Amino acid sequence: VQLVESGGGLVQPGGSLRLSCVASGFSISLYYMTWYRQAPGKERERVAVSTRSGGSTNYADSVKGRFTISRDNDKNTLYLQMNSLKPEDTAVYYCNGPGNSWGQGTQVTVSL
Repeated sequence: VQLVESGGGLVQPGGSLRLSCVASGFSISLYYMTWYRQAPGKERERVAVSTRSGGSTNYADSVKGRFTISRDNDKNTLYLQMNSLKPEDTAVYYCNGPGNSWGQGTQVTVSL
């Protein structure tokens, strides 16, 4: 099982980023998939969850209406579209899969 995140970077407040998580060694179509984030000095926080088909999603209150989790099961890839970014969204973002598998994370920094 391997998860590789990408798409992070430096963005100004109000900007957008799209994160990707490419999975290998398993089919994401069989599993719920989750995005988490961890800011410096804070505990890891669950951001968004997608059911196997992607037909149902759940979000942390702090990102509702701004972030969208999606998946392309054919590409075995999970996405996180982040709009209207705020400085408090600055964190390392991780995707999480079966067997408590984790990627290496991708840094998102929201700053002027």
